[in-house]
Amino acid sequence: AKKEAEAAAKAASEPAKEKKEKKEKPKKEEPVEEPADKTPPGEKKNLDAPMAASYNPINVEAAWDLWWDKNGFFRGDENSSKPPYVIMLPPPNVTGQLHIGHALTSSVQDTIARWRRMKGFNVLWLPGTDHAGIATQVVVEKKIKKDRGISRHELGREKFIEEVWKWKEQYASTILSQLRRMGSSLDWTREAFTMDDKLSKAVLEAFMRLHKEKLIYRAQRLVNWDSQLKSAVSDLEVDYITLEQPEKLTLPGWDRKVDFGLFWEWAYKVEDSDDELVIATTRPETMLGDTAVAVHPEDPRYKSFHGKFCIHPITKRRMPIIQDAELVDMDFGTGAVKITPAHDPNDFVTGQKHKLEFVNILNDDGTLNAACGERYNGMNRWAARYEVIKDLKEQGLYKGQKPNPGMRLGLSSRTKDVIEPVLKPQWWVDCKQMAADACEAVNDGRLRIMPATKKRTWFDWLENIRDWCISRQLWWGHRIPAYYCIFEGEEKIIPKGEDMERWVVAKTLEEAQAAGSAKYPDQTVTVIQDEDVLDTWFSSGLFPFSTLGWPDNTQDLKTFYPNSLLETGHDILFFWVARMVMMGMKLMGTVPFNDVFLHAMVRDAHGRKMSKSLGNVIDPIDVIEGISLDKLQSRLDQGNLDPKEVEKAKQGQKRDFPAGIPQCGADALRFALCAYTSQGRDINLNVLRVEGYRHFANKLWNATKFAMMHLDGFTPASSLPPKASLQTHDRWVLHKLNTAIADADAGMEEFDFAKATTAIYSFFLYDLCDVYLEVSKPILDDKATPAAKASQAVLHTALEQGLRLLHPFMPFVTEELWQRLARTQGDAVSIMVSEYPKFSEDDKDEASEATIQVMQDVVAVCRSMRASYGIKPNLRPALYVRCRTPESLAQVKDQADNIKTLVKAEGVTVLPMDGEVPKGCGLRPVGDWAEVHMVLKGLLDFDAEIAKIEKSIESKTKEIAKLNEQMTAASWAKVPDNVKAATVSKKESSEVELEGLEKALVSFNELKASD
Repeated sequence: AKKEAEAAAKAASEPAKEKKEKKEKPKKEEPVEEPADKTPPGEKKNLDAPMAASYNPINVEAAWDLWWDKNGFFRGDENSSKPPYVIMLPPPNVTGQLHIGHALTSSVQDTIARWRRMKGFNVLWLPGTDHAGIATQVVVEKKIKKDRGISRHELGREKFIEEVWKWKEQYASTILSQLRRMGSSLDWTREAFTMDDKLSKAVLEAFMRLHKEKLIYRAQRLVNWDSQLKSAVSDLEVDYITLEQPEKLTLPGWDRKVDFGLFWEWAYKVEDSDDELVIATTRPETMLGDTAVAVHPEDPRYKSFHGKFCIHPITKRRMPIIQDAELVDMDFGTGAVKITPAHDPNDFVTGQKHKLEFVNILNDDGTLNAACGERYNGMNRWAARYEVIKDLKEQGLYKGQKPNPGMRLGLSSRTKDVIEPVLKPQWWVDCKQMAADACEAVNDGRLRIMPATKKRTWFDWLENIRDWCISRQLWWGHRIPAYYCIFEGEEKIIPKGEDMERWVVAKTLEEAQAAGSAKYPDQTVTVIQDEDVLDTWFSSGLFPFSTLGWPDNTQDLKTFYPNSLLETGHDILFFWVARMVMMGMKLMGTVPFNDVFLHAMVRDAHGRKMSKSLGNVIDPIDVIEGISLDKLQSRLDQGNLDPKEVEKAKQGQKRDFPAGIPQCGADALRFALCAYTSQGRDINLNVLRVEGYRHFANKLWNATKFAMMHLDGFTPASSLPPKASLQTHDRWVLHKLNTAIADADAGMEEFDFAKATTAIYSFFLYDLCDVYLEVSKPILDDKATPAAKASQAVLHTALEQGLRLLHPFMPFVTEELWQRLARTQGDAVSIMVSEYPKFSEDDKDEASEATIQVMQDVVAVCRSMRASYGIKPNLRPALYVRCRTPESLAQVKDQADNIKTLVKAEGVTVLPMDGEVPKGCGLRPVGDWAEVHMVLKGLLDFDAEIAKIEKSIESKTKEIAKLNEQMTAASWAKVPDNVKAATVSKKESSEVELEGLEKALVSFNELKASD
């Protein structure tokens, strides 16, 4: 299958070569541009006009989507008795247009949806978009800054949210139009948005239930703080880099490079003595939050300091010298460790254990706060890094710096700012039991993860899960339904030193007010809602059932939950998939889907991750409709990229798409993406390969056009003629169709899309077009014969079933061509609701396959002979085929006419091995069972051919001698290795060519002698 796939890919990347014959040159005509399709929206396309001269994807793909939708073909029926098959489209973020990765997702899912629909399932493929809290807020904030020169804070929360909704309406409609353009057969009547009323109701209910079970709780803990976003981010939104040596990094919001990958060392003086403890850190600025120094209780160097204090040289804070055998390694560094409980995960645990003071030194924007003293209050943390060192030097406490190889540094995946561990009161989800349940579901088979290699990753993450911080300090998103109780006389704000007990959770302000008053009956209570919003993944985690109407017990929920399949990229296995499984099992009592198929990531042709700054992000519509380089680059100028990144991106586009992106069509893009998809491997997308599948679609177009000419007036019967009345090639093409059906169906069942596409592609290109149509042409030319009528029936069946086989991958061109074929009474009105072809044992015919294989072997040898002898296409040599066995003799005799047609021979005489052949023939063996004699006498001037070959031999001999001279020269030793390798390769190639020329000379001399 792999070799077939590679062959198919190679063939598809080249335009189909038309067979050339000398014809009278037609008069030169000016090309006429095909008029655009004028079908009214939702109406069926009128196909009465003759087929266009060539395949035009834009015209072919017009009108069908709206007609399918208007007829209800996309809609899942909640009252159907058919078995349901349910897929949720991973909701794209409303941050902009879809890229080629989204096209992969929609192509694979639509292929599955269409295939299942044709197999008789009640398919629901549900569309939606995600509000994408952080990403959307960031992009709208940038836009407002660029367009108006103001920040969101200057605009205000209410006005800013209005701007985000405008953005959402604009880009959600763009996204949905892109999906429709790609042929996505989504149930648009059930389109969802994570912040619409139905889904927002589900979010509220989920929060309330989990809080009631004490799985959602309020706690002050360390969070991953992004100072650019001024928000917490999850562990999964932190990217770690490893620094093997000291580096200066450029960071957002700071105009100077900052040192990383170093240990800085200084001393803390012991109170009331001249003694000191030397510590080391990678983050000098955090010393302003130090509240203790830890040593190992058994370290003899420090036993005399037990129970004493150090004095902070800047804040003058008294810091206890504590003993901690778990935290401190006596043999690492100085054996003394600074403790910053409010800004380090390990120190946080130590601070709790030793009841240390927790001092938060950071403001939300990354500047230092008043706890650091007047000099540092309001200073940027990176400036403070160097100012702290300066102060320590002035006090004589600084000891120097040294490299810290292997240092890991966490960066925000959103802003690339350094993540700061900061102590914040937030809302958390206790995930331990839910994660254990999700692991058990995979172990016992309720949930299947494909490829299976991803199961290990699943367990590694869930078995080590930490509680999930769901608070985000944003304006765009689901506002947390938690309210703080303010007593009469207190300021109407949530204080920084909040009382955790004062929170109440409620669906509405009125319910919260009532809950607060009931909780504190002796107080006059006013409630204030938490300003924060929920992590986007909280609402996304509910998607498989919130979209179906939960918490209401809807018919949709009864029919379509649990879903059948979750198909998505492996990069969001934890972000989304695991959370859906945890939430679904907790709130619905069962896994949200039975199968998880994780496709690979799409990279560019060079294997690089797609990035706007590299200029290699591809809009699928640009591949479908084509775009010039100038238009590609003008888009960069209109975006939010930094001017330096714009120039870099333009260079990347110029290198990758010097002539722009060719028009390929949606069908070709879909087929290419599915053909690329094999489990576990990333996809390096070459647009030229997509263009190759446009040529494949053109081949289909021309094949159908040819068929239509020969099927004029044909009416298909309910069944084919009896097998005994069919010629071998008729039975063979039905056998090959049957094999393709079996392989395509198996590929779809196994989520092996490359297997399915290879089977279908090979059938159309190599079996139907290259063989069957060619050998049928002379038969079909005389429609009155029984053989022609049988061929008509077989051709119609092969084409009609082949188009149905291909439809899930290439919906537009298959509908357009299928609609043009003759029909039987009771046929479906559309190919997309017709039945998927079924494998039939009756259509298996291995004998015909063996016979046609013999024919193809003979044809291959004959074509090789024509090429090697230089026989022009208009010349038709006579052939004699001598066979060694009775079986091969019978098979070649059966196929003599087809051999004649495919080789363009004057005639084919089939003989046993002792049969006589005329003189003046070229001879080639066909395996060990036959030999072909091609009559060359009268076709070639032997003397002229011999003279040409002798001249070529002379030239090639001189070339080899010159190369030998280079390789034996004294200067050869100084030649670079790559040049040596190229020279040796060239010599070996030339020697092979010379050997072939010498054999040809012997052959022609023998032919001349026998003449």
